[in-house]
Amino acid sequence: MSATRTAFADGALVRLRLGAYHGADSDLKSVEIKKITVKGGDRLSFTYHYKTRDIIKNFVEPEALALLRTALSRDFRSAQLATTGFDMDFERTGDQMLVNRTEVSGRAAPSTDHNRAKNRPLTATDKPWLKALGIVGKDGAVRHNAQDKFRQINKMVEIFAPLIKAIGAERPLIVDMGAGKGYLDFALYDFLATVARRPVRIVGVEMRHQLVADGNATARASGFEALSFQSGSIMEFDATGADAVIALHACDTATDDAIFKGIGAEASLIAVAPCCHKQIRRQMADGHPDQRLNALLRHGIFVERQAEMVTDTLRALLLELNGYRTKVFEFVSDAHTPKNNLIVAERDLRAARDPDAVLRQIAAIKTMFGIRRHHLEDLLGL
Repeated sequence: MSATRTAFADGALVRLRLGAYHGADSDLKSVEIKKITVKGGDRLSFTYHYKTRDIIKNFVEPEALALLRTALSRDFRSAQLATTGFDMDFERTGDQMLVNRTEVSGRAAPSTDHNRAKNRPLTATDKPWLKALGIVGKDGAVRHNAQDKFRQINKMVEIFAPLIKAIGAERPLIVDMGAGKGYLDFALYDFLATVARRPVRIVGVEMRHQLVADGNATARASGFEALSFQSGSIMEFDATGADAVIALHACDTATDDAIFKGIGAEASLIAVAPCCHKQIRRQMADGHPDQRLNALLRHGIFVERQAEMVTDTLRALLLELNGYRTKVFEFVSDAHTPKNNLIVAERDLRAARDPDAVLRQIAAIKTMFGIRRHHLEDLLGL
């Protein structure tokens, strides 16, 4: 601990890695720690590496060192500290601790500037759509109050662009259900058409007529000929021919409507970031969940989280039942939005190798949580 404290204070810290985790979280694999400089001063930045995602948390020195002390004494059996002057390896077996130190020379400390330029898909900020959506100002610079939104847009492009590129169609049709102002549509079209040179067609479906009119005007001003917006609800829209169906934060059962449209179109890709889970939560509250869940469902906030998990688990299983390989992961930091889970489903008719087994899983989950029907079941006629 003293070596880490000294390296942090002297600016000599290169990195610290905690490994051989044996704590209670089965998905956590390791933690990497480095020094960063933010507006509030120096911090120790912890990157928690899970099986399917990374989570970053920044701490002031006293708090970080307290966390490290607990981690090394209880949850992690090994650590590797790298500084500009030495390397130190730590291993713990039971009550026995082994520490090995090796001197090094000629090693420089990495930059701690957390606000340095990032490698982003979208770097040019002189685009009409960025100005129209309020991301950049008249000077062409990203507005101070839009920095998070710009990072979020870039992160979404990082995730969606490879998925779109993998679609076999020569010029895939992407349908964004509940497009809103079209942040994702403009960013994705800009990157694919002008940076990646991947021809696409994108249609944003939105009920609010003014947003549709504004989106089409901005698309024309940007020269995005194959990007358009259409008025109407998700269920009214004819998705025939869609290669990808996307819905970000479509509220409650609107997410199910988007999934249903994607399945009906036999889209190669369906990707949804669910928002609200009221339908299942109401059924859990009114139904008769297994009594063994009483402790988990005692508090309202836990009921809400369980409802989210159950709803999206059933969605993933129903997608699998209809010939899709699914995965669920966190697609933006919860610092930007608490609704940050993304369900990605890629069409693969081999996905549901045993449909009866999937149906049994669905039935068991519904019985356990006191759920009568999932909205997507009704849409699919199950």
